[in-house]
Formats: sequence, C-alpha cells, structure tokens
Amino acid sequence: MMTRRSFGIKGIGTLIGAAVAVNNAKAETEKGRFEVTKTPEEWRKILTPEQYHVLREHGTERARSSRLDKTYDPGVYKCAGCDQDLYSSEHKFDSGTGWPSFYQPISQSAVGTSTDKSWFMVRTEVHCSRCGGHLGHIFDDGPAPTGLRHCINGVAMKFVPKTSS
Repeated sequence: MMTRRSFGIKGIGTLIGAAVAVNNAKAETEKGRFEVTKTPEEWRKILTPEQYHVLREHGTERARSSRLDKTYDPGVYKCAGCDQDLYSSEHKFDSGTGWPSFYQPISQSAVGTSTDKSWFMVRTEVHCSRCGGHLGHIFDDGPAPTGLRHCINGVAMKFVPKTSS
C-alpha cells in the first residue's frame, strides 16, 4: 500500500529526474555553434513568452493549440526565432496528433538533431540549424517517402503563404 509520504517522495523524485533530463537536452543543443546567437535577454525581446519557452527552454505547446496544425495553404514555415526556412507545405500532413507534422524538412541543412533523454524516454529532438531553437521531435511513424514524422510546435514557426507569380 502506498502512503501519502511514499507517494510524495516518489513524485518529487520523478520531477527532479525530469528536470535533470530536460536540462541535459538543453545542454546538448547549446553545445552547438549557431550562426544566430543572442543572450536570453535579447531572445526575450523578440519572442513572445510562449515562443521563448518552446524555442529557448525546450518546452512543448499544448496539442491542438496552434492554428498552424490545420493550415494547409501553399507556403513555407520559417523559424520564429531567426526566419530560416524550415518546412514546406508540400511536405506537411495531418498526423492527428494536434501538432503540425511534416515528413521532411525543406532541406536537410535547415534543421539539426540531438538526443533528448527527458521524461524517461530517448527521442530525437529537432532544432533550427541557424539559431538552435527547439522545434519539436522526430518519430518513425510518418508516411512515405521517409517514414518520418517531424512533430513541430506551431509556436516555434511562422507561416509565410506562397504568393502567386
């Protein structure tokens, strides 16, 4: 039988473990050298609090909270931190997860990856290759031709519709 005390101790241990794992994931991404670098204060001036939390603190937005999840117009999804082109609408699909999903980036050099060991799992974290901003994770349950699902926080991106020529 679990007592309140043992439940509390286990709960605190779980929270500490999760915090350490998130910090390890942040440290791994921060080791990289990126073309665009700013101080935390500079990032806070140009990003909304939600964008800062996701891009700079490796947070996750609530599922189905981003209008970009159901945006299927032709265009390009850019990094909200540095404006780098990340994903094309041509590679977007409805994964049913509540986050914008793509089977590949606009180019292989647009994003980088690192190992995320948070929440007692090992996942592939995806970040902007230009500024290091956390975008989301890559899973192997996507459609052809890659079989990958880039599960991306909508708040980490800006959508730029294609203009008719």
